[in-house]
Amino acid sequence: MPKFVTIGYGDQAGYDSTAPAVRDEAHAHDARLQAAGVDMGVAGPPVRVRNHDAAGVTVEPGSFMAAALPVAGFAIIEAETLEEAIDFAAKAPCAVAQGVVEVWPLQQAP
Repeated sequence: MPKFVTIGYGDQAGYDSTAPAVRDEAHAHDARLQAAGVDMGVAGPPVRVRNHDAAGVTVEPGSFMAAALPVAGFAIIEAETLEEAIDFAAKAPCAVAQGVVEVWPLQQAP
């Protein structure tokens, strides 16, 4: 079955401004996905790793990409189609609580 990486972005202000019943249902949706075996988690602080020309590893704190909202979490889901993956993502806490969820098709490495 195809796999998709989802990345949720959101902030506390957006979360707090969403009706508690809507947030609760979104968390219940995530709990059902986890119970079904979906790998998901809350994003911790990132580090940037470089090893240019395999000449030595450097590690720096912080993210490389920039976004209007902070990265809040991620999941790797299985879905028959992109549309089904979008349906899963649309019910996630970030999507309903004034944030956004990206859905990336996970393609096989060459």
